[in-house]
Amino acid sequence: MEAIMNPIEKKRNTFFPMLVIGILFFIFGFVTWLNGSLIPFLKIICDLNDFQALFVTFAFYIAYTVMALPMAFVLKKTGYRNGMAFGLLIMAAGSLIFIPAALNASYPLFLFALFVLGTGLTILQTASNPYVVLVGPIESAAMRISIMGLINKGAGVIVPIVFTALVLSDLGSTSKDELAVLSSEQIQALSERLVKPYLYMAITAFCLIALVKFAHLPEIESEQDEKTETDKTGIMQFPQAILGAMALFAYVGVEVIAGDTIGLFGSDLQVSNFASLTSYTMVFMVIGYLIGATCIPRYLSQKNALVGSGIAGSLCVVAILASSAESNSMADIIWGWSGIPVIPNPIFFVALMGLAHALVWPSVWPLALDGLGKFTAQGSALLIMGISGGAILPLVFGQISESTGDMQNAYWVAIPCYLFILFYALKGHKMRNW
Repeated sequence: MEAIMNPIEKKRNTFFPMLVIGILFFIFGFVTWLNGSLIPFLKIICDLNDFQALFVTFAFYIAYTVMALPMAFVLKKTGYRNGMAFGLLIMAAGSLIFIPAALNASYPLFLFALFVLGTGLTILQTASNPYVVLVGPIESAAMRISIMGLINKGAGVIVPIVFTALVLSDLGSTSKDELAVLSSEQIQALSERLVKPYLYMAITAFCLIALVKFAHLPEIESEQDEKTETDKTGIMQFPQAILGAMALFAYVGVEVIAGDTIGLFGSDLQVSNFASLTSYTMVFMVIGYLIGATCIPRYLSQKNALVGSGIAGSLCVVAILASSAESNSMADIIWGWSGIPVIPNPIFFVALMGLAHALVWPSVWPLALDGLGKFTAQGSALLIMGISGGAILPLVFGQISESTGDMQNAYWVAIPCYLFILFYALKGHKMRNW
């Protein structure tokens, strides 16, 4: 294991390790936001309803809950560099499982492959997020995570375009009605198109293993707050961490709803470019992360960023529920002149949720880890488990949509999530005792 850096060495030797972490964050984004394009695609080739299709997000994100503590134990034994390489190896295995899944158009095998991919990302996220928080001053941690988020969400902008180019490029019309009348042979051929992108992903993961193994990634002091005196005996005695994990549960749930259901929503509304709609959400998230990277902490505190996220997200959901699917006025005003395809107003506000909640993740991490001392590692694993919101809340959304037959009104499920984020910003993060 590498020697612990002292503060001077840490400042001098940060750039290259952060470059490597930035590459990993790009891969996180690429793998994660591919689901947004994959959901409506699998709905067609596996003949699924909305609720069944959203098991894509469940299988992927539930891995964070099931595997967070085991992967934290692995990371403790292996250290950062070997742990990240191990996570990439698991990701490569998950990518390769997509090949037989695609050849057989097997939805259970697709879900298993997604769970394996999520497991690999769990160890990578468990290592990289606290690394970014602790590698510099805690006051600017949200700024550093925002930079990583820019890279992550930048991948989210690119991936639907890549997916469309590799999988749907020569199909002509990709409207819901056109794809619904494909023959069984055409459906099988369509499924087999998934082999290429996931094969490329596996090759990339193997190349990154070599990069991580040979990169100089110094270990960091995970118990950076040892000087903080405390008589507490476990992580459950830190309300800021428990409530922070709950805030991340709510946040990841609405993030996945905004990024991964927008394609389904667009398909239902007969939007021709439904497979690439995740890019719209990701563009807005990139704008939000740019605000975080440039304004935190100089102009905007981490607390106020959370307050703004809770309020703005709630307003977006109200606008989704109130707007008409017959009008494209918002997109016409903002980018209609540019030639970029416009979208109906409700879909516009789903995409705008990406801007509203972009700063939640980078703001919650430093607030939740503050003052944990020797319990920082446990707190990090707990926060990672909060990612399970991406498994549970989209399924709730899908069940409401399926039972009511009205996907637009199902977005109300995001309102209590944004209100809890607002509570954490105003009070939850300051609590030190129950």
